[in-house]
Amino acid sequence: MTSCPPPLALPARSHTDAGTLRRVGVELEMSGLDIDRLAAICSRYLHLPSQTTSRYERILPGDPAGDWRVELDFTLLRDLGREQRAENDLGDELRNSMEELLKWATNDVVPLELISPPLPMDRLGEIEGLIDLLRIAGAQGTSSSVISAFGMQFNPDLPDLRTDTITAYLKAFTCLYDWLAPRARLSLTRRLTAFAGPYPPPYVRQLIDPQYWPDQTPLIADYLLANPTRNRALDMLPLFKHLSADQVLATTTDPLIKARPALHYRLPDSLIDQPGWGLGGAWNDWLQVEALAADRPRLDACCSAYEHHLEQGLGRLLDSWKAQVERQWLSGT
Repeated sequence: MTSCPPPLALPARSHTDAGTLRRVGVELEMSGLDIDRLAAICSRYLHLPSQTTSRYERILPGDPAGDWRVELDFTLLRDLGREQRAENDLGDELRNSMEELLKWATNDVVPLELISPPLPMDRLGEIEGLIDLLRIAGAQGTSSSVISAFGMQFNPDLPDLRTDTITAYLKAFTCLYDWLAPRARLSLTRRLTAFAGPYPPPYVRQLIDPQYWPDQTPLIADYLLANPTRNRALDMLPLFKHLSADQVLATTTDPLIKARPALHYRLPDSLIDQPGWGLGGAWNDWLQVEALAADRPRLDACCSAYEHHLEQGLGRLLDSWKAQVERQWLSGT
């Protein structure tokens, strides 16, 4: 790296049961740069070569953690960009014209995406320096346009794949959602398009029941019944596809669901054009989920308190759950 930014804080359970440091992948969406400029900046900062794999995809191999990727976040155009076409062929000329028209029509709404490999969590801070360089070069985030809906996503490995551990993360995230969502500063477009929506209220009530600690098969079945979509602030489909592909495929065959043993946290906006913005704020907020999930007695008490809050009816207006979270349920409060 060209600089050594300070590492970001580690979660309450920083290592797996096997003793290895947990990993986290980062996905960062932006506009304002073309794909070659974005890949070149990343290549210089990371000291990795940039290789063109299609018209809309670049890979940066050589990192011990795996390949970095830069790509257009639009599956159809990526597929078209992989096609090899002959000159002076009428059919290929028509496809070229269709591709150019599609690229023009989506230019302001489809972002480029920088995708890291699963990095050891103590390397997460390295991306902060890269964000600064991209901002200086003209990268734009979701606030740059009223029609932009660009996000930043974390894909943290779990400390283990036991069902109670997974359930604890679901419960902790659900209890803290009302606090997390306003801090994520979702743009109006992202809220309206529900790219990172909340869990439905009946599923929230099911999750926060202190007695709800199911086995893996019913846990996944309950989730799929309530959330047959990727568009959730905490998307569990990649993890559940890794654990039980048949269950997930019986509900959705969305090809964008990639099986992996990690959570998919989709809530934060990409504000890469704003001075001072980086991963740290959203990451520290996520660490509150980590801390609550790791503390079973506190988690059970928080679920009971949230359940009681939801039973108050109009009384909930007198004391918001967000305020209660800030007073009582954050680590260090």
